Amino acid sequence: MAIRTRYTDAPHKNRHDLANLRRIVPFLWEYKGRVIIALSFLILAKVATVGMPLVLKQIVDALDPRSLQLVLPVTLLLAYGALRLANVLFSELRDTIFARVRYHAMRKLSCKVLSHLYSLSLQFHLERRTGGISRDLERGTRAVSSIMNYLVFNIIPTIAEFSLVAVLLLGDYDIRFTIVTFSTVLVYIVFTLSVTNWRMHIRHRMNRLDSQANSMAVDGLINYETVKYFNNDNYELDRYDHTLNEWEDSAVKSQASMSLLNFGQGSIIAVGVTLMMFLATQGVVDGEMTIGDLVLVNALMLQLFIPLNFLGIIYRSMMHSLADIDLMFALLDKKSDVVDAPDADELTVSEGVVQFDRVNFGYQTERQILHDVSFTIPDGKKLAIVGPSGAGKSTISRLLFRFYDVNSGRITVDGQDISKVTQNSLRRTVGIVPQDTVLFNESIYHNIVYAHPDASQEDVYRAARMANIHDFIMQLPSGYDTIVGERGLKLSGGEKQRVAIARVILKNPAILIFDEATSSLDSHSEQLILSALNEVAQQHTTLVIAHRLSTIADADNILVLEQGRVKEQGTHHQLLAQQGLYYTLWNLQLQEKD
Repeated sequence: MAIRTRYTDAPHKNRHDLANLRRIVPFLWEYKGRVIIALSFLILAKVATVGMPLVLKQIVDALDPRSLQLVLPVTLLLAYGALRLANVLFSELRDTIFARVRYHAMRKLSCKVLSHLYSLSLQFHLERRTGGISRDLERGTRAVSSIMNYLVFNIIPTIAEFSLVAVLLLGDYDIRFTIVTFSTVLVYIVFTLSVTNWRMHIRHRMNRLDSQANSMAVDGLINYETVKYFNNDNYELDRYDHTLNEWEDSAVKSQASMSLLNFGQGSIIAVGVTLMMFLATQGVVDGEMTIGDLVLVNALMLQLFIPLNFLGIIYRSMMHSLADIDLMFALLDKKSDVVDAPDADELTVSEGVVQFDRVNFGYQTERQILHDVSFTIPDGKKLAIVGPSGAGKSTISRLLFRFYDVNSGRITVDGQDISKVTQNSLRRTVGIVPQDTVLFNESIYHNIVYAHPDASQEDVYRAARMANIHDFIMQLPSGYDTIVGERGLKLSGGEKQRVAIARVILKNPAILIFDEATSSLDSHSEQLILSALNEVAQQHTTLVIAHRLSTIADADNILVLEQGRVKEQGTHHQLLAQQGLYYTLWNLQLQEKD
């Protein structure tokens, strides 16, 4: 059984190439002066390139044995050398001047895409594939650079050279020379693009099979123990060899098609040059042209085909680059589900009273999570939310943070509807310690001070002490400079949560949310954290989402959710006296401790 893997080696269809190219222009035009200078150097370089065969013609004519006296054409030889030097100089100046334009455009586009990704809603980021997004961003910005290179260093120079040669041939020579030259070039281009399009399918299949074989090998080695458990060495080798056998066939076809392309291109050039030589030689015989003219038309013809030798590679790369740019702009065109209202004001908090008023919400329209949820958290009070898994507890914290907008009802802070204030001002007001704490692959100090980059070292240490992690950090060899690893994997779950608690303490928001913030802690650490949190919560409006009911027994109000509805609410003692769902959950947890 072969594994299924998604590959996107082939450029996708239904792109918007011209529109995307127009979207790149503003990034280039920020340095329009440099663009104009670079294009000027490009034209000068091509003038020098076309000028070399002209000087060569004069040198050959000056050395014609039929002349009465042969003289070394020093001036012409110096002019020929100067033109070669000018060609190199102007080409390098063009590259140097244009470098700022190219890399500035890459930088601006990268920042714009990343900024847009940050602006998209949580729903997009929950559904995205991080590897795919970063790959689209990297490929897109690299593709912009590639297309600029192709345009400025290949396509535009070739067009400029064609134009200069056309003017030269039409002005000084028989129309037949122009017809033969440009007919040959046209046939060459059509043949190259046709064969390249055909070869691309073979190459894509070859790349896909190579990736698939590599994936099989890596997957098998990662699961080495499983392979050995089931004695499936030969099975894995057979799958790998079968895929490589298909890759081998495609690789042979790819090489054969490349040989066909090279032979076809060489044949077209040979036929064109031969026809030109026949015409030029006949002109010399008839006395209408000199030997220098023969050398000139031959040199011009061959010179035209030097950049065209890479036409197939450039065309294929252009197609892939345009596809990559399309994917990047598709990201930029994605709309956020949560946006600020056009007239959104800044949230102003004096007391920090939070109110949910008949809130209904569902992640999908066919599956509602919350049903008419209403509650109030007074200034400086603690509300706890408990209930079975899937009751909608964490959804409430996400709605308060405005990762999603409610379907109906409203959420207010000090009477201000959070859907009518800016998201930035709301999120400055709310701090959260999530159930699944994720840290940056940076130092512990960086992860704590991230909440308040301008905080002093003493403030960071104080927050760490309140979170009961300062002493642990100081015992580490590198102390606060300890790198926590990818997603904080070098720390235990409890250590990560204490870093997250220190971070939110440093932020010092008016409203605090603890989403099962002590779920990964042992009993001793939990008690220390709870006392610290109680101290912090005295000065803040606090929402606690808890699994262990013992951690929220002191809450001012406890909300019991069941299937997205408020089943019960009251203090710990009031709820126990009701002997309802809370009473049942409490007794179940007491039995688990026993």
